[in-house]
Amino acid sequence: MVSVSTPKDESRKTAPHKNGSGFNLGTYIKDVRNEAKRVTWPTRRNTLITTGAVLAMVTVTCIFFFIVDQVIGLGVRELFGVGG
Repeated sequence: MVSVSTPKDESRKTAPHKNGSGFNLGTYIKDVRNEAKRVTWPTRRNTLITTGAVLAMVTVTCIFFFIVDQVIGLGVRELFGVGG
């Protein structure tokens, strides 16, 4: 999970007032870098655990839907005599 925190020594700043100057690429890149510094990135261990959990759930879901598909196919074959 990614969370954003504000450093204790920095107070919240108000949004800059628009003066009609338009988009400033330099200011945008500086702001993006400042925001990226505030992001709390997950540790390698947390990433591996989360990835493992996702892969396990995908595997369980695939097996579940395979079984359900086989049962429905069997029912259709028995009911209508089609499908092999």
